[in-house]
Amino acid sequence: MDKVLNRNSRVTVILKDLVLSYIVTGLMLFILSFLMLKLDVSNKVLSGGIIATYILSTFLGGFLFGKGASQKRFLWGLLIGGLYFIILFLISILTGSLMGMEMSRVFTVMLLCLFGGMLGGMVS
Repeated sequence: MDKVLNRNSRVTVILKDLVLSYIVTGLMLFILSFLMLKLDVSNKVLSGGIIATYILSTFLGGFLFGKGASQKRFLWGLLIGGLYFIILFLISILTGSLMGMEMSRVFTVMLLCLFGGMLGGMVS
């Protein structure tokens, strides 16, 4: 019974951390879109902001989940980054945003998400 309760609480913590990561993503994208509206932002700045959003959001999720883990925190952070990417990828497929995007770009986003989550887990 204890193992089931522990597993359920771990799944709950993962879901909470992912939701928090997506809230941070939404806030950062909102700020980025506001800057685009008010300032003349170049494509390089926009790309850098999106990359920073991926890394910081997954870093936060990995960091928060790593705080609760006693060992192998980097693997738990990697898991958070991977789940973040999978959800992002599925949403992109469902909304049709992935059409015409090169696989190298998808692979780069996956690496950024995994790296951010793992880094957050290691720092925690």
